[in-house]
Amino acid sequence: MANKSDFFANNMSDSKDFINSNVSFENILKDILDKNEAFKSLVSNVLDFPNPLTVASPLGSRPAIAAAISKSSPVVLITPSGRDASDAVSSIRDWYDGDPQDIAELEAWETLPHERLSPRADTVASRMSVFRRLKHPQSGKNRMFSPIRVLVMPVRSIIQPVVENISDVEPLVFECGKEVPIDSAVKRLVENSYNRVELVMNRGEFAVRGGIIDVFSPTMNHPVRIEFFGDEIDTIKQFHASDQRTYGENINSIWATACRELQLTKDIQNRAKSLIGKIQNADDMLESISNAIPVEGMESLLPALVDKMEPVENLLPKNSIILISDPEKCRRAAQDLSRTANEFLAASWHVAASGRGAGAPITFDQASFLDFDETLASLENKNHQVINLTSFGSDKSPATVDIKESSENKIVKNSRLELSIKSPQEFRGDNEKISSGISGLIANGFKVYIIASAYGTLSRLSRAIQSTGIFDFVPIQSQIVDGFIDEQSKISILTERDLTGKTSSASALKTPRRRRKSIDLLDLKPGDFVVHDQHGIGKFIGMRQRNIKTSSGEATREYLEIEYAPSKRNAPADKLFIPTDQLDLVSKYIGAEIPKLNKLGGSDWAATKAKAKKHVQEVAEDLIKLYSARASTKGFAFSSDTPWQKELEDAFPYQETPDQLTTIDEVKQDMQKPIPMDRLICGDVGFGKTEIAVRAAFKAVQDGKQVVVLAPTTLLVQQHYETFTNRFSGFPVTVAAMSRFQSAKEIDATMQGIESGQVDVVVGTHKLLNPNIKFKDLGLVIIDEEQRFGVEHKETLKALRTNVDVLSLSATPIPRTLEMAVTGIREMSTLATPPEDRLPVLTYVGAYEDAQVAACVKRELLRGGQVFYVHNRVEDISKIASNIQKLVPDARVAIAHGKMGEKQLDTIIRDFWHRDIDVLVCTTIIETGLDISNANTLIVDHADRFGLSQLHQLRGRVGRGRERAYAYFLYDPTKPMTQQAHDRLATIAQYTALGSGFDVAMKDLELRGTGNLLGDAQSGHIEGVGFDLYVRMVSEAVEKYKEPDHKESISVSIDLPIEASIPVSYIDSDKLRLEAYRKLAEAQNDEDLKEIFNELSDRYGNPPKSLQTLFDVARLRFKAKQMGVNQISMQGKTVRVIGVDPAQSVWMRLSRIYRGAQFKPVTHTMIFPSPFASVLGDSSSMSEKEIVEWTKQLLEDIDW
Repeated sequence: MANKSDFFANNMSDSKDFINSNVSFENILKDILDKNEAFKSLVSNVLDFPNPLTVASPLGSRPAIAAAISKSSPVVLITPSGRDASDAVSSIRDWYDGDPQDIAELEAWETLPHERLSPRADTVASRMSVFRRLKHPQSGKNRMFSPIRVLVMPVRSIIQPVVENISDVEPLVFECGKEVPIDSAVKRLVENSYNRVELVMNRGEFAVRGGIIDVFSPTMNHPVRIEFFGDEIDTIKQFHASDQRTYGENINSIWATACRELQLTKDIQNRAKSLIGKIQNADDMLESISNAIPVEGMESLLPALVDKMEPVENLLPKNSIILISDPEKCRRAAQDLSRTANEFLAASWHVAASGRGAGAPITFDQASFLDFDETLASLENKNHQVINLTSFGSDKSPATVDIKESSENKIVKNSRLELSIKSPQEFRGDNEKISSGISGLIANGFKVYIIASAYGTLSRLSRAIQSTGIFDFVPIQSQIVDGFIDEQSKISILTERDLTGKTSSASALKTPRRRRKSIDLLDLKPGDFVVHDQHGIGKFIGMRQRNIKTSSGEATREYLEIEYAPSKRNAPADKLFIPTDQLDLVSKYIGAEIPKLNKLGGSDWAATKAKAKKHVQEVAEDLIKLYSARASTKGFAFSSDTPWQKELEDAFPYQETPDQLTTIDEVKQDMQKPIPMDRLICGDVGFGKTEIAVRAAFKAVQDGKQVVVLAPTTLLVQQHYETFTNRFSGFPVTVAAMSRFQSAKEIDATMQGIESGQVDVVVGTHKLLNPNIKFKDLGLVIIDEEQRFGVEHKETLKALRTNVDVLSLSATPIPRTLEMAVTGIREMSTLATPPEDRLPVLTYVGAYEDAQVAACVKRELLRGGQVFYVHNRVEDISKIASNIQKLVPDARVAIAHGKMGEKQLDTIIRDFWHRDIDVLVCTTIIETGLDISNANTLIVDHADRFGLSQLHQLRGRVGRGRERAYAYFLYDPTKPMTQQAHDRLATIAQYTALGSGFDVAMKDLELRGTGNLLGDAQSGHIEGVGFDLYVRMVSEAVEKYKEPDHKESISVSIDLPIEASIPVSYIDSDKLRLEAYRKLAEAQNDEDLKEIFNELSDRYGNPPKSLQTLFDVARLRFKAKQMGVNQISMQGKTVRVIGVDPAQSVWMRLSRIYRGAQFKPVTHTMIFPSPFASVLGDSSSMSEKEIVEWTKQLLEDIDW
């Protein structure tokens, strides 16, 4: 491996210096304009040409044409698809020499006009911003609504009508120092279709708390907190949705752009109300709209709710130049869109609601797509110069423009213009082709520019070209997607896509990082079962407020009311009121069966808890033994990071999440220690576990060690093999695969390579655990989805852990409490933060209908995507595939299931991967392993037969690209469904947010029981005490084994005549109040309290006096807990302190200070005369501050 390390070291500095060139695209474009007469003529005399004009120009040259023309006239570029539009925008911004803000994209809806699904809030907000800029451009410092020079849009945007005068909708502006009455701001936010919530987590939401408004504008990366002083805006700060904390400097102003293109004005509300009962299956939607509540799919009612709609062409700048990229493709896309939209119009109105069939009773025509050719004719009539940019070369006919004549306005009508620019040849990653192609260009006098978006990728491409002896080229880091060869100016632009056939799917502009979610609401509803540490299982009734006497009169205290089993037969249920400062003792019960309620003061709970505790100690002992054995074994300490490790990491085209970065650091630190690593990485589907494994493997290979990547299925092996091969391309790392997809000959060759050391990384199934496979120097084992391996294989893996580094990956989310339980035994990292650009999957649960399935498949194919159709019965899967082929004749349909031959299955999966198949009808063979960013529609039939975690894993197969993904879970409406199946489908429909795998996992525990946790088969113990308490007990037992002197945490109850609570006027939401109470109850020290105080001040404003007193009581609790005191309470005219026995000398001193004090050794109780008992309510009584200070002094005297 030393020679490989030398390779990295020798080539690193060369390419790094080489890349740092100051070449600008402005200068390249200037060269083209100087030397290419046809290009120059087109740009200089664009308005002199006939209308329309056809220009033969390859795809890569079109952004340069748009950027050049925009210097003299506004430009509108129309592309066949949204993906083409996004690529064009990023390319134009690099060719354009002005402000990148001058280039805008009018995004298209992800949904069809008649579909009962809403377009994304950020898509709508971006569109609203563009509409505003087109009609009301503003100059000045704020560039958000500045004039547009180049507007790019997919054909879908130009043919979809919009609400008339949509450009006149003003965004709501919040500016520091300006007066905006809060009521007025709320009204405007509602009209702009923002959704009012308790806690702002998603775009298009707002919350009001006293003089604070939180709002998440869809055009912003983070929500903002606006604090008012009266009606004047005092401060505006961004905050992280994950932990609700503000950060950074004060912002001067923000624009809250509308979230929907349908404004919920009074007129719209009234019209919606008048239509209730007149549109079949739309009453619920109309009811919500009439109450100014934005509702999913309300855009489908646009034609019924607005007076008039208008074409987008009406909004375009006067005399703008219209460029049509590939007009034939645009025309075909427009026709397909219209046809599919009409099918949705027929299907959606009866499928999406109750299943009762009927067409829409009102005319929806004014929202339908316009005819493309009529739109072009209209643009020409409005004096827009239309230029068709086609990939087909000139036909050399007399109609071709004579460039010399063009400057004299003698241009042949309907002419074509040939630019002498062509597309590069397709290299498809073939190194020999690349070498000969670039050599040929240089030999013919071309200047060659190599383009890639990521520095690491550009560096590797440059190094690969240099290794063939070619050095006369210029590498540039840029977002340009497609290249071209200009024969006139002798300039050749070769991009990553031209050379390798691939391009980074994420923007080079890495987005701001998300924080890990730390808002953990105690989601209790009346009727839920709860577990109290001391009293057992009860039923939550609700939050209750009770009045108590205090030094200043009466105060309100809040309690959790919990119902327990009656102490006597036929007696009413017992009730217990739990003070909110003891919320740390209460957890929601999670188990499969409905639990039996315990009796207050009964022995059954104590016995159940004792049994569980005994069992927990055995589990903890086993965990400790594993930990100790590993800690005493000497392993290999890997080297620290090298420059090429950084190069590999720089080539990652996405923004790492904070959890990913933390986990990567943890893995590297483990690997650099001389103790064998055993780390488990848990994360929801698509949260970036594989990238961590890639970096760990690369680190190991650099030190001459071999890496094994184990996966439970052949598909997952193939997926990982592709991923590792792609990420290591350009580095001298040999990756091999071993599964049933490989022939016997290939497997023999791989085994020899493993033994000789020629193979650095091998990816395979459990076959790699075969004792006949001999590694030259194994250093790291990566195990994906370890829980899916058999018992025998797990034992082999267990043995591995004592001498090599082991990294396990799991997509089964582990709850927070379980994570705490195993921390320190088996190192664990949790990826809880979704990638920033990942979007939640739109999830639909409903009855199966042929019409809807056909429309869904067509909609996906229209945007160039692919579809997974899951049918989990091999015997009739061919029949299902035939039906889909019949419903969508143009689709390329294939079948995949586990009973197929290896080669056949491999071919099908590869074809799907390479986009040669549109619809893959398959079994749950795709549940893990397939990561295909282009497949963004999932249809699961008979979804009621699947387990909850299966449904969640299947949904994780889509939504990995930049398109909005759809998941349809369908059931047979003619067959009855079990209650559990109904609950599973209801859960998957409810939990659609990113990272909801944690919620799904907990719900799965409720529905199925706890099963086998921590290697513990006796789940009865878990069912007995509830999941949450069980894992807390494991955590405490482990801590006790690790630290024998560790004292068990005690609960402290403090009941004094003071007002110490969170007023409803401060936090009016029960859920959010519970969250605050629980944080206070779980605080361990002054640092925690300081953090909580700052958080509450940040989120809700200055804490009132009663809340500040609650913090003082929390400090008393810390002191009492440290002393072993478990209760301080006022009873009658005395204060009782229970839980400690004072030394004789201390008691003598206390007796002198507090005359009349008593001590009862049997109950460990000290009784002191209360200085504030006799005069409660009296004007001379002690203040609450004084009562707290007196109690604090009392504890210090006891602890003397």
